[in-house]
Amino acid sequence: MLPGSGRRVEFFNFCNHGFIRVAIGIPVVRIADPAANAERTIALLREAAERQAALAVFPELGLSGYSCEDLFAQSALLEASREALLRVREASGGLPVVAVVGLPLELQGALYNCAAVVHRGRILGIIPKTYLPNYREFYELRQFAPGAYAQEREISLGGEAVPFGTDFVFAASDEPLFVFSVEICEDLWVPIPPSSYAALAGATVLINLSASNVTIGKDDYRRELVSNQSARCLAAYLYTAAGWGESTTDLAWDGHGMIYENGSRLVETERFLDRDQLVTAEIDLERLAADRRRQGSFAQSRFQHRHRIEGFRQIPFRAELPREGVLLLERAYDRFPYVSSDVRKTETRCREIYQIQVQGLATRLQAAGLQRVILGISGGLDSAQALLVACRAMDRLGLPRGNVLAYTMPAFGTSERTLAQAVRLMAALGCTAHRIDIRPSCEQMLRDIGHPAAQGKAVYDTTFENVQAGERASHLFRLANAHSALVVGTSDLSELALGWCTYGVGDQMAHYHVNASVPKTLIRHLIASEAEREALGEETSALLREILATEISPELIPGSGGQPEQRTEEMVGPYSLQDFHLYYILRFGYSPTKVAFLAWTAWHDRSQGAWPSGEPEPRPEWSIAEIKGWLRLFLRRFFAESQFKRSCIANAPKVGSGGSLSPRGDYRAPSDSPATVWLAACDAIPEEEPAASRPN
Repeated sequence: MLPGSGRRVEFFNFCNHGFIRVAIGIPVVRIADPAANAERTIALLREAAERQAALAVFPELGLSGYSCEDLFAQSALLEASREALLRVREASGGLPVVAVVGLPLELQGALYNCAAVVHRGRILGIIPKTYLPNYREFYELRQFAPGAYAQEREISLGGEAVPFGTDFVFAASDEPLFVFSVEICEDLWVPIPPSSYAALAGATVLINLSASNVTIGKDDYRRELVSNQSARCLAAYLYTAAGWGESTTDLAWDGHGMIYENGSRLVETERFLDRDQLVTAEIDLERLAADRRRQGSFAQSRFQHRHRIEGFRQIPFRAELPREGVLLLERAYDRFPYVSSDVRKTETRCREIYQIQVQGLATRLQAAGLQRVILGISGGLDSAQALLVACRAMDRLGLPRGNVLAYTMPAFGTSERTLAQAVRLMAALGCTAHRIDIRPSCEQMLRDIGHPAAQGKAVYDTTFENVQAGERASHLFRLANAHSALVVGTSDLSELALGWCTYGVGDQMAHYHVNASVPKTLIRHLIASEAEREALGEETSALLREILATEISPELIPGSGGQPEQRTEEMVGPYSLQDFHLYYILRFGYSPTKVAFLAWTAWHDRSQGAWPSGEPEPRPEWSIAEIKGWLRLFLRRFFAESQFKRSCIANAPKVGSGGSLSPRGDYRAPSDSPATVWLAACDAIPEEEPAASRPN
């Protein structure tokens, strides 16, 4: 059973992981022909139901056409629009999908631009437009009255009593997180859109029926409005605009529809299309709930505006989500959530991260009154990134790079390859390079504590490994004393999450960390970007590519044939997968079952997911059984075994919104809690995959 369900449910069904599928429909309009418009709307509504959508949204005044202008004064058009709505209501009787359609409605001598919510043969509510544009090309006050003019809270329509007003939300009784509200076009353009209050009243899905004629650049402005409103409200936002068929007497229409989730675009229609179109996307309701739960200012806003939202009415309905059987996501999930999938943003993001790391280190040096730093260089990824940052910090402070005192400290497991890479990198970057063989001091320590390795026995246990890590750290701290320098730590976010660092005087400790909020996959990306830019010269770029191609290993056990004996990813899991798990557990607090479902969605199909520059391709895909195994290891190490190390990590700048593990910032947790709850949830993950594993 999935946790909290109380019954066995289908794992490979997105509805059981907090998702709903929603649709935007943009039919070709026939001006002032509501019967024809109703038929096209119904056809798209049926298509939305076939595609398992729970909600389908159509344009402003879509049943009549938006550009009817003074034809809205004609009784025949108004009556035909009502009949069209009743036809949609009738057709919805056999469909589980909720429809939101636009039409003009006359009420007590005033005409209102309305949205009607229709479901299972009922009209659940009518929402009038709050703000009417009456500037430039818009003359809506000529035909319509603002929603606030209406005094009625309920009207009679088609033989049923229908709630009327702008003060309600629609709540699914069988999916508590599915709550939606509706506003119309101009409502989004004002300083405080009605949807802001609806979100505070509980709406997670905000809907906008729009007409919005097109002018040059207006599409970008719409995107900004929708993106910002969805982000401010921590909600999904569905926007649909009138398209082909509206009158072009003075205006043109592009049929611009889009779906956003907390600032991120999920899908968008094809503009200027001369045929009906329907686009769908899955909304992660759990993500929205998690964002609101974590962002305390959202609850503060609810309190501040309590008098405005306490009168909101809640209209219940049953969403009837298709929870049985296999239902896969159409929505793509990046395999590397810490790395931008937009190549246009890649260089900008990389430069930004370097700026954050460099500023953090440079500021700490100034505050401490120091001009030198000490680093241990292994020839691997993390120390290479830290060395790049340290050299840039010296450049920023106007100090010579020779003030970066870099030490490579080979021991029992150091390979010739990494040692050579460390020496070459230090020389290429112009720092002060040193080599200290720590084997004699390690041997002394092993003799002092009576370890079998001191007598030549091949006992390569944790003690043997940590003696080397401890000796390296001890040397670095004493060198810092000797040179009035600051020890720069190299451990990254992935290692801290998995506890893959030596506690105390080991690689977990430093005076200041620069990589502590940068995961391994992102460090790969940063180094690859630096190599691609070739700002440090072709030879250095070639060296950075060699480092990227080097297998990750702690190199604490003697190897053979020049190859490391230890392979980190065989012990703690592939970083590409473990970073995925870390992102969704740390950033959103998702349950293990949902994390596994998302990981499988991203990784089970070899044709999906681009590999970032510099990221190796050891595996094109992961099965659900493999994901479950590595996730279980992650949960045990993250929740039960490693917090005591994270509780005392040194200062480090936060880099991304994916979170950090600083006990002073993003993450505070007890050091002695078990992982029982998470491991039990992990047991619900299946190990066999469905026969059909392609999206619907």
